[in-house]
Amino acid sequence: MYILIFLVMLILPIWAQINVTSTFKKFSSVSNSRGLTGAQVARQILDNNGLYNIRVEHISGNLTDHFDPSDGVVRLSDATYNSTSVSAIGVAAHECGHACQHAEEYKPIQVRTAIVPYVNICSKLWYWVFLAGVLLIEMVPELVYIGIIMFSAVVLFQLVTLPVELDASGRALKTLENDMILDYNEIPMARKVLRAAAMTYVTALVVSLMQLLRLILSTRRR
Repeated sequence: MYILIFLVMLILPIWAQINVTSTFKKFSSVSNSRGLTGAQVARQILDNNGLYNIRVEHISGNLTDHFDPSDGVVRLSDATYNSTSVSAIGVAAHECGHACQHAEEYKPIQVRTAIVPYVNICSKLWYWVFLAGVLLIEMVPELVYIGIIMFSAVVLFQLVTLPVELDASGRALKTLENDMILDYNEIPMARKVLRAAAMTYVTALVVSLMQLLRLILSTRRR
């Protein structure tokens, strides 16, 4: 049982990363028929949604794209900002989807934002609290359970994150199609890119759930 859980926890993230990297690379060689760059598409989507105050900026790195609500900026990476590829357009539209979520006060993203400070603390400390509980099991056994509860907060964050990411991708595909940013034959390509990216979040959640199960089972053996 433990060996199976360990293997799944080891293999799944590697597969998801290879999948998203290879899919993005595959459609990075396909330019959109309108010759639009990721930055131009992001600006167009934001303006069409009345988000004129949201800036679009370049950020170094590969697939480091994100929306920063605190600064009001969509940041696009080297592989997205000036690229005309279908992959770049899909990613840019996805990040704009997050901007639209914040503007519309989309409930799941509000919940995620609200719990971020607590999750940051739990993600940094849960292991050390759990380890202390293991080492001091005879003196303070409660620390083991506190550590598990703290890790559960991390799992909850990932659970809330999943619908946020899926909704942003759904918004992106709908916008790319309805606003005719991509041709009908390019939409399936963008969908594959966004689906591969979404699988990284699904995988992270599955791995964390298995880790949580492993922690709980470990307490039953004591």
